[in-house]
This record gives sequence, structure tokens and C-alpha cells, in this order.
Amino acid sequence: MSAMEVHDTIEGFRAALDTSRLAGLRVGLVPTMGALHAGHVSLLDRAARENDVVALTIFVNPLQFGPAEDLGSYPRDMERDVGIAVDAGGTHLFAPTVGEMYPGPVATTVTVSGVGEAMEARSRPGHLAGVATVVAKLFAISGSCRAYFGEKDFQQLAVVRRMNTDLSFAVSVVGCPTVREPDGLALSSRNAYLSAEQRAAAPVLQRALQAGTAAVTDGDRRAGAVREIVAD
Repeated sequence: MSAMEVHDTIEGFRAALDTSRLAGLRVGLVPTMGALHAGHVSLLDRAARENDVVALTIFVNPLQFGPAEDLGSYPRDMERDVGIAVDAGGTHLFAPTVGEMYPGPVATTVTVSGVGEAMEARSRPGHLAGVATVVAKLFAISGSCRAYFGEKDFQQLAVVRRMNTDLSFAVSVVGCPTVREPDGLALSSRNAYLSAEQRAAAPVLQRALQAGTAAVTDGDRRAGAVREIVAD
């Protein structure tokens, strides 16, 4: 595990990546909330293939959790995550405290209109603004790099891309394919919350989306009919 430098301060992480760039090395950034799984490993693998330095961040961001959500119970296992990151080629880990990232009351947040206001934003008010805010901070801290995100959180990826373009960070945002279980369920840290019954039922989500896609591909463009197929 000594092959990866671990930083818990903004100053230390920023200095390490600045030093790498001054040496002519390319930096890949993989922002996460920890509880790493094969989906995260796929991001780290791609970052390692395309860059000289792989910087992983682990920060459970309180701004993207609502009052009734699982901030306190969100899975955390830093020792396990460090081992996974090292095996996947990680060279730098930034694991700040909440106080390091938000040293006082948060007065400045980032909101993305349009794509950041629909779908998930309606059921989780403030979530996507919390994502945009912490990613903006991580981009500002990390500097010029490629940043890797999974397509599983597709609206989040769209929000990050728009925010990155609008705020002109020196970052190239790279979307990576969703990694799934053999039965089609997308890998997620929160899958651990599912009961056996829920886990058995969960793959119906992908099958429903595939059925809707097939209907449209076959020429049925009637929204109501496609919704009915997905619901069935």
C-alpha cells in the first residue's frame, strides 16, 4: 500500500498533482464516495491506461444527502478501499474530512439549470446541486486532468459535464460504461441495502428499459404505448 500517497489536506493533494504535471505527467482523476466496487475499479483501470498518475478521491459529501437520507449509515471502509485502489493502479488518494472540504457554513453552491432540475432533482431536492458543488471543488483543487465518471449515474454525469463547460475548468470529463452484475443489476454501493427479495426484483429495472428501447427501435414512437410496455 506504500505505492499510493494518501493526502487528507487540500494543500497536500494539490501540491502532489502540481508536482506531477511539472514533471510532464498526465493526471487522471476518479472522484468517489468510497465503498469501492468493480464499477469504480473500471474507472481506475481506464484512468491508469490513459494517464501516468491516477488520483482517487474518497469523500462522503454531506451536501448531496437530504435530511432523511443515509449520510450516517453510508458504507465506509477506508482500509479496504485503499487496498482496492492500490491494486487498480491508484497513485494518489485524497480523503479529506468534512471540515477540510467545508471549513465553515457553506455559503456558495453550484446549481445547474435545465438538466439539473428534472428527473431525480424532483424527488431529491438539493442532491444534484450538492454533487455539482463538491465536483467543482474537486476540479478546482485537482487542476488540469481527465476526470472519470460512470454512466450509471447518467443525470449526474450530464450535470457535471455542463458545469465543467460553463465554469471552464481545465478538466476533460470522461464517461465510462456502466458495470453490471451477471443478471443486469448495475453495481452500486447502495445495493448492500437491498433485502434478498428486493435484490431478486431489482433486475426488472434494466429489463423494463430494454423493453422500452426495443419498442422504440421497432418503430413504436407512441409515448403512452412505450410507457405501458415498460410498466408491464
